[in-house]
Amino acid sequence: MRPNERSGRVGSLAVVMTLALTFIAGSARADGLKPFEAAYTWIWHGAPVAVSTLKLEQRGPDTWSYASSSEPRGLGILYPMRPQLESLLRVGDQGVRPLHYRATDGTSGDRRSADVTFDWDAGRATGRYEGVPVDLALKPGVQDDLSIQIALLSALRQGHTPSNLSMIDKNSIRDYEYRQERTETIDTRLGRVETVVYASQHVGSPRTTRFWCAPAKGFVPMRVQQKRLDSVEWTMEIESLKGD
Repeated sequence: MRPNERSGRVGSLAVVMTLALTFIAGSARADGLKPFEAAYTWIWHGAPVAVSTLKLEQRGPDTWSYASSSEPRGLGILYPMRPQLESLLRVGDQGVRPLHYRATDGTSGDRRSADVTFDWDAGRATGRYEGVPVDLALKPGVQDDLSIQIALLSALRQGHTPSNLSMIDKNSIRDYEYRQERTETIDTRLGRVETVVYASQHVGSPRTTRFWCAPAKGFVPMRVQQKRLDSVEWTMEIESLKGD
């Protein structure tokens, strides 16, 4: 699951899982994944503003769909955006590879929308991303805002800890560093859960995103939180989990 440090982007509710997170040492095999649906409350500066639902579905032997949708809560109803994102991806011996990424904020504008095709045979990504034309040479393991989460999940289920992960950012690629910090048992809507805490940071950024991943729940994050230096900007807390 890649974090997103740009607060206005449509992917912020999903990459949060980031559920934030690309190329992992060793191959990512489809048999390490299982379909699931998870719902999270998104808390912005201490106030609940949305509920985000993320759903992983298998479409073929090595093809998966990972989608995110968000509905406002509390102060969030004052904003018109209803973000919806979907990544079609392939999981196999080459690792996790996005095939097509689409995003919309639910409004009539395209400033926060995206429609990007990943052609791995040609080695290029093309389309539009938040109003910017995309024509980008792909490097091994690069992900979109959603597939990076599945790359993380797949790696953890196979016993790998991610280190350097990459994600498309408009017409460029950003690299993120990941590290395992500690184990922690936390209280959640699902009860007390043992987790492993991973941290992610873009080199030079003051923001750090942490993921409380639960081994007993297939490493699905129970909590995700972003801090700018020592100040918490947002937190996502698990509300429900089906299928894992």
